[in-house]
Order: sequence, then structure tokens, then C-alpha cells
Amino acid sequence: MITLFLPFFTAFALTYVLLPPIIRIALAKHLCDDPGERRSHQVSTPALGGVAIFGGLIFSVVLWTPFVQFGNLQYILCAFVILFFVGVKDDIEGINPYTKLLAQVFAAGILVLQSDVWLSGLYGFFGWEAAFPYWIACGFSIFTVLVIINGFNLIDGINGLAAGVSILVSITLGTWFFLIDHLEFATLAFASTGATLAFLRYNVTPARIFMGDTGSLILGLVTAILSIKFIDLNAGLPLTHPLHLEGIPAVAIGILILPLFDTLRVFVTRAYRGQSPFAADRRHIHHLLIDYGFTHMQATGILLIVNLGFIGLVFSLHNKVDQHVLLLGIILLAGALSYGLHRRVKQKQNIQDLRGQSGK
Repeated sequence: MITLFLPFFTAFALTYVLLPPIIRIALAKHLCDDPGERRSHQVSTPALGGVAIFGGLIFSVVLWTPFVQFGNLQYILCAFVILFFVGVKDDIEGINPYTKLLAQVFAAGILVLQSDVWLSGLYGFFGWEAAFPYWIACGFSIFTVLVIINGFNLIDGINGLAAGVSILVSITLGTWFFLIDHLEFATLAFASTGATLAFLRYNVTPARIFMGDTGSLILGLVTAILSIKFIDLNAGLPLTHPLHLEGIPAVAIGILILPLFDTLRVFVTRAYRGQSPFAADRRHIHHLLIDYGFTHMQATGILLIVNLGFIGLVFSLHNKVDQHVLLLGIILLAGALSYGLHRRVKQKQNIQDLRGQSGK
């Protein structure tokens, strides 16, 4: 187990040391995220926390990765570097959304085409057991990477949320990788956990720094790599292996329920209203919790507990119900919870509007 502590503590220590000077420089140069209509913070705050996360994560991965087992690491590092530079540019001066998407496609393409991080099929979902043709598998895998990366980018709206979800997912998947003796991915998972935990120390309310697009893109990429390899490596385990999980696509979606469901929910509601799916608004679940009256950390705590509950649910039911039933169940449950929250927020706003009118 000590092999997991080394990447964790190395990433934690380096990120923790990097953050104070980054905060000082960002404040001096006004490299900050200013308050606005869609923002949930009230003061200008440095938005370069992702630089420290990247530094701690990459240094630890390069230092402790067993290269004999991880010959494709160079390509994964290239993908990280691409998203790092795009994220930094976006955090400092902004970047065209289509340029950012193109960079994500480029990074995802390197992962899929060069580093063996890809999904060969649907792994029994919809009864599809056969492997996809090569180019269909590549396209499907690139799309999956993009969805996960942007899912993390979208939930990074309140203090601690994206970091907390990243830590939760990395610990869950990293432990599984360690137990099946894939130390290369366990190293990546626990290095990410260490770097993100150090950042979280400075991101709790009142936040001294935000991770920015640099951080959310990097953490999204880590999660995409871990999730895809989780699905793929599980398929290679014997059915009798104690850590083999049935209905693995449903299990993976359950682990990532918050970023995936919130992204799906927001895109669907925007399209229903005739808006672009990429139009910015305050319809995310974390915004609803803030609008209801919870603080940043209360909202983050609630969402992390809910996500943890879904993780426990899919791990406990994966071999007890059909994966289609399991997936339908977690989607319906997530939908019911978000709909109930939406209704409560609307009711509260209506009451406040009535009180405001009566006071005129």
C-alpha cells in the first residue's frame, strides 16, 4: 500500500508549495476571475489553481510511474500538456470555445490512437458484445473523453465541487486498479488525489484561488483515462475474479453520475427552450442549491454525499439486477432528485416574489 502513498504525498506536497506563490503572482498581475451575473463569488479571485494541480500531478506521475508497465505514458503526458496550455490561455485572456473544443479533440485523439485508452465496444450494453470496427471504436472513445472532460468543466461552478468529485472518483477507481495490480493507473489516480486535495485546502470558502479551466480540463482528462481503463480492464478479468463487475457501463456511469447527469440535464433543458446547448446559464444543480439558500460548502457537501451514495448503489447492485435496469434506476433517481430540487427552488422564488409585491 505504501506504493500509493508515495505518488499521493509527492503530488500533495508539490501542489501545496506551488499554490501560495501562484496566488501572490495572480493577485499582483490581476489574473483573477471577477464577480458577474453568473458567478457565485463576490470578490475577484485568482483562477490559476490548475497550474499547481498540473505541476504536482505530472511531477508525481513521472517520478513514480512504473514505466515497464506504462509504456504509453508519453502519449498521455502529451494530452495533458495540450490541455494545460489551452486551459492557461483561457484562464488568462479567454479562448474561442471552438478552439478549446478542437484542442480537446486533439488531446483525446492522441489518447485513443496512441496510448490504448479506448473503448472497443459497448461491453454488453444493449446486448452488444462484439467489438466495434476500429474507426467506430476510435470515434466513440474520443466522444466519451470529450463528454467527461466537459462534464467536469461544467460542474466547476462552486467552491470545492469539481475537486471533491475528482477526489471521490480517483480514490474509488485508484483503489480498484491497485487491487487488480495495475499500479500504473493507481499511481495516476492517487497522484491526482494528492494534487487535488492540496488545492482543496485553498479552495474551501472563502476561496483563495479557483482551479480555472486549466484545473477542470486536467481533472476531467484524468477521470476520462481512469474511467475508460476501468471499463476496459474489467472486461479482461475472468468472470470468476472477485473484483470483476457485471454491467460495467452502468457502474461507470453511476460513479460519474454528477458530472454526466448534470451535463445531460442542462443540455436537454437548453435545447428544450430553443437555446444553444453551449449557452451559459445558471441551471446547473449546484446553482439550484445556491439559489435555494445553501452556502458553497454546504452545496458541495450535499452533492458529494449524493454522488457517494450512487457509487455505493452501483457497487452493491451490479450483480443483482440487469445493467439496463440499474442504469434506468440511477437515471430516474437522479432525475427525481434534481426535479424535486428544481420545484423547491421555484416555490421559494415564488414566495419571495409574493412577499416583495406585498411589500410595495
